[in-house]
Amino acid sequence: MPTGWAAALIALVVVPLAIVRPTSWWILPIALAGVLVLMVFDFFAAPNPTGIDVEREFPPSLTLGEQGELRWLVKNRHSRDVRISVADALWPSLQASRRSSRFTVAENRQHRFGADIEPQRRGRFPFGSITMRTMGPFRLVSRQHTRVVRGTLAVLPAYPSREMMRTRMRIPLETGIRSVRTRGTGTDFDQLREYQPGDDIRRVDWAATARQQKAIVRDYRAERNQHVVALLDNGRVMAGTVGDVPRVEHAMDAVLGLTQVASKVGDNVGLVTFDNQVRGIVPASNSKAQFARVTEAMYLLDPQYDESAYRTAFTTAASRFRRRSLFVVFTDLVESVVADSLLPAVSALTRTHLVVVAAVRDPDVADWATTTRHQGVDESYRSAAAVASLNARERTIAALSAVGVIVVDARPGELATDVVDQYLELKAKGRL
Repeated sequence: MPTGWAAALIALVVVPLAIVRPTSWWILPIALAGVLVLMVFDFFAAPNPTGIDVEREFPPSLTLGEQGELRWLVKNRHSRDVRISVADALWPSLQASRRSSRFTVAENRQHRFGADIEPQRRGRFPFGSITMRTMGPFRLVSRQHTRVVRGTLAVLPAYPSREMMRTRMRIPLETGIRSVRTRGTGTDFDQLREYQPGDDIRRVDWAATARQQKAIVRDYRAERNQHVVALLDNGRVMAGTVGDVPRVEHAMDAVLGLTQVASKVGDNVGLVTFDNQVRGIVPASNSKAQFARVTEAMYLLDPQYDESAYRTAFTTAASRFRRRSLFVVFTDLVESVVADSLLPAVSALTRTHLVVVAAVRDPDVADWATTTRHQGVDESYRSAAAVASLNARERTIAALSAVGVIVVDARPGELATDVVDQYLELKAKGRL
């Protein structure tokens, strides 16, 4: 391929001749032929790019919004120095700081260069073609070769609540030791201990008190091996954004937080993802690999712009998780959708299980509803619409509560912590 140097050389020959306008017309073809000879010589003198090996190095996975490094290793198998440029066909959403570089590699040596990436979208990103160009000694012509270097980067859901979940589990960061226990709550016997002021008199163990000749009480802890199942709605209502983040991303953060805390407590966590059909099911487990399984089941999901099939999802979940469980449904509280679809279907779960519906509310709507100073008619209409929206949301919450559903309606950034707090409260009260 001709380079910019070739174009400059042609211009250097043609422009002066055009200005001078020599009487001998054959000077121009001879000059251009001389340039062509140099370009042909440069082509054959340029190293063959097939003698260059290139490898791509990158982490197997990154979290959405997390920075990572992508590196290329270029190996020169020629017995002379090679001027080369390398360009990689990267996905735009990876936000790479660069995708190409030009350098010289010494004979039988290698060169490494890199770029910072910060993915802006979840999913699986396969890598493909890398194009290499080698230069001749006059830099008039480059030889190009494209090679497919396969690889796949997995961009996982963002988990901004990770540190807050550590607080909920009371994990010392330096040791990683778990200590999730609420003294005096739950139903599983833990230990006997001496009575302390403020202890419930009903927990006194009279036989142990008689033996020890001092007041002894029973300590209980929350039961283990209970079932917690997250139902993640990936339909139309979850495609909207709150705080510039899709609702489904807020929900995924909460699912990860619930999975991490419940697994550490010793409960079995499962997942059902659905939109207009059931997309995936993760069996309930509390193994160390469960967090990775849940993440794997969510990171490829794209919101579907169809109505969510709540009845199909709930009946499927009820048939797959027959043991009494805590079902946490992550969706949005749109009055018409809840009244027409969710409420008629939720009875498939409430007959046997405890159900929580979790949603993230838009703080901008609350701000618009409380605004008293309006600059124009448009703002007045917006405030009225915001008030109507909040009233509809309250009616939806009341309708769900009337059929025994617990509702968590959280602000952006607080959905994960509110859901986990609700789970821990229910567990401490022995309602699971």
